[in-house]
Amino acid sequence: MKDVKNMAGVTDTVEFDIKPEEEIKSETETKPKAAIDAPDSGSYDAIIIGGGPAGTTGGVYLARKMINTLLISPDLGGQVLRTSEVENYPGFKTISGWELANEFKENLMQYRIHLRIGDRVVAVELSENGGIVQTEMGSEYSFKSLVVATGTRSRLLGVPGEKEFYGRGVTYCATCDGPLYKGEKVAVIGGGNSALTAANDLLSLGCTVQVINFLPEVQADAVLVEKSKSHGNITFHTNHQIEEIVGDMSVNGIIIHDRESGETAKLDVSGVFIEIGLIPNSTFAEGILELNDRKEIVVDCFCRTNIPGIFAAGDVTNVPNKQIIIAAGEGAKAALGINDYLLKKKL
Repeated sequence: MKDVKNMAGVTDTVEFDIKPEEEIKSETETKPKAAIDAPDSGSYDAIIIGGGPAGTTGGVYLARKMINTLLISPDLGGQVLRTSEVENYPGFKTISGWELANEFKENLMQYRIHLRIGDRVVAVELSENGGIVQTEMGSEYSFKSLVVATGTRSRLLGVPGEKEFYGRGVTYCATCDGPLYKGEKVAVIGGGNSALTAANDLLSLGCTVQVINFLPEVQADAVLVEKSKSHGNITFHTNHQIEEIVGDMSVNGIIIHDRESGETAKLDVSGVFIEIGLIPNSTFAEGILELNDRKEIVVDCFCRTNIPGIFAAGDVTNVPNKQIIIAAGEGAKAALGINDYLLKKKL
């Protein structure tokens, strides 16, 4: 109910038909989703490769433009699913990575879009009017335009014991595997934001943490460093490199090398969390799209690649500052670019 003035200046009382919150929630939960599973083959005006912030946002924008779109991805969420807590995404004071990924997913699912989740693109072939993508599971789809939003994967350390003990003490995801090491001695390899975020996650589980950083100084944001130091049971080994991961049936230690003194030492740990950066998922694009020396897809400010009709967005590109909100914005830009591209093709 609200008081408003009519044209004569007299105050009238107007009643609004506002539904109870429970009723609105019930209607939302029972409303059928518009997104549908894709068949094993088909032709689309646009295909999005990737289901992280860039891919899902691009999907929303393309669907809202009523463009016949297919999104192909192993999951919906990407690296966000492996993030414990997000504190810098507008609209949320703090939100878990899983919850934020689910927000992206729910927003996408309400629109008319075809989804191929649980699969990944392994090859792209170009043609005069677009091209074809082939997936790991043997499906094939043709496109008039394409968005590559495949994100990144964890960089390997490349030391003895890393592959041998993967899944038996070696991990690349503190969010996923941290609870398995509750209260134990662990090592975090790296000195950036990902490494210190992992360290803080493990400290909150009662772990004793050894941080091994190749450089003389930790590169992470000061707020993350201070938060980790406030726990007390963390030690920083700067200007050190890890030489070997050792163990029997599972990890029981690491050998580290002091790059200044030349001394080596063994640290007794049961878990090794490797956080030394990410590698773009651009292998399938080699020889087709222009890549820089870091294997990132080179794009202009409109998310256009060197091939007309093919756009790229998010962490797989050369756009600096790999952030969730930047990836989402780039996904929107790529989708709007595709809309303009397809409109011009019709002229």
